[in-house]
Amino acid sequence: MSPAEARLWTILRQEPFKELHFRRQMPIGPYYVDFVSVRARLVIEVDGSQHYEDDVVAYDARRTAAIEALGYRVVRFATTDVMQHLGGVSTMLLVLLGKM
Repeated sequence: MSPAEARLWTILRQEPFKELHFRRQMPIGPYYVDFVSVRARLVIEVDGSQHYEDDVVAYDARRTAAIEALGYRVVRFATTDVMQHLGGVSTMLLVLLGKM
């Protein structure tokens, strides 16, 4: 687990996220996702700099479409945002989950 994923995992195990039972590295279809709440049907991906290269952007778009076709919402955060703006990431997740 990367340092950014570890920071986000700490938040996802606390209130108000705790009740949504997030899991790490869970398979969804043929893919493993960074974090998922089956209850909320939400996938969270933490993307490092390699995710901004053209071939990876295209792969991620196909991957996101496949996961969304299974009924999940997919949200992506840059590693730098998780490391430098964890409060903002947490707030955005609360908004997406209808908790704010």
